[in-house]
Amino acid sequence: MTVLIAGGGIGGLTLALSLHQIGIAAKVFESVPALKPLGVGINVLPHAVRELIELGLLDQLDASGVRTRELAFFSKHGKPIWSEPRGIEAGYKWPQFSIHRGTLQQILLDAAIERLGAASILTSHHLAGWTETANGVRADFIDKATGQPAGSYDGAVLIAADGIHSAIREKLYPQEGPPIWNGRILWRGITASDAFLSGRTMIMAGHEILKFVCYPISKQPDASGKFQINWVAERHMPPTYQWRREDYNRSARLEEFLPWFEDWKFDWLDVPGLIRNCSHAYEYPLVDRDPIPRWTFGLTTLIGDAAHPMYPIGSNGASQAILDARVLTREILAHGPTHAALAAYEAERRPATTDLVLLNRRNGPEQVMQIVEERAPDGYNVVTDVLSLQELEDIAANYKRVAGFQVEGLNAKPPIVQVPAAARAG
Repeated sequence: MTVLIAGGGIGGLTLALSLHQIGIAAKVFESVPALKPLGVGINVLPHAVRELIELGLLDQLDASGVRTRELAFFSKHGKPIWSEPRGIEAGYKWPQFSIHRGTLQQILLDAAIERLGAASILTSHHLAGWTETANGVRADFIDKATGQPAGSYDGAVLIAADGIHSAIREKLYPQEGPPIWNGRILWRGITASDAFLSGRTMIMAGHEILKFVCYPISKQPDASGKFQINWVAERHMPPTYQWRREDYNRSARLEEFLPWFEDWKFDWLDVPGLIRNCSHAYEYPLVDRDPIPRWTFGLTTLIGDAAHPMYPIGSNGASQAILDARVLTREILAHGPTHAALAAYEAERRPATTDLVLLNRRNGPEQVMQIVEERAPDGYNVVTDVLSLQELEDIAANYKRVAGFQVEGLNAKPPIVQVPAAARAG
């Protein structure tokens, strides 16, 4: 009955914890020699936080993250466009958290080791291939660093939670090729700095060509009174620009992007100061993949970025992976670890995430900044001079609908996984 999970990221670890919750054994296989808290800041939306709370992780989230109070959009001149409350302040029963991605992964990893046991989390195990057997599936692994075999394992089903460069997806879609770059580059970092606005605000400023995002990921100041501020600088590069190489760990060079933001000194935020005072920043291409017509092949299926990599717009990457894991767990609870469970999971999640991938390509709720830039590139007194309140509200409401976190609808729904007492793991 063991479920084999390729990938020890947020989706894979959430799935392992969720399966343990319903009494189903799981093994997680990770390519790297050691799982380390890498990455930068992310947001986890209320519908995903609800599921993490169901896994008993609220205290850990509160200890390590910031309960996001509001999301605010600004023009390139720092003028307000639109703001809306988030999490509890917006009327949800659950908070939204701004947190370091590596910290969230570590919370999940610590819980998985405690509940499933360290022997259920195997590192230096890169999936080399799999075959279906009379009783399920057999997965073969190698140590990617040495190329040597790392063993074969039998399970009921195999779940690909191995990210945007999924080895399983590549074998299922060998002609797909690399992720699709849309011409935009992100520079990301974390800077110790002063609090701004409410102290729990996530801001987005600029427009489609040039944008800056930042939010705090520490709720307590350090000894000097500074907070950890996560930031993202983004530019849509000109058609003549040649991306050097696809690399998700490339060190950024401040001189390559800081000049575009030098005059973004607002009375409420010093953007160039945040960039300049960052000890180490990273450069990423903004990539995704086209939606695919099928995730489930026999006793194998995809979740998270292996299934639906999307632009980091609307704070949905980690949240959607968590939802995938919980829906898949619900279906395994209903059908057992079978093809029927995988097919039922895909039937719900693939259409929903396809819509979200495509909406994010149109900039999701961030399109309000581009509309303002097009209508008033030289600035404005108040935003309603160029964009009506109804337009603003419609854009925000439509994104919540597609992403599945409308306040009233979400508050009325029970958690995704309803665990009977007889099935709950001890």
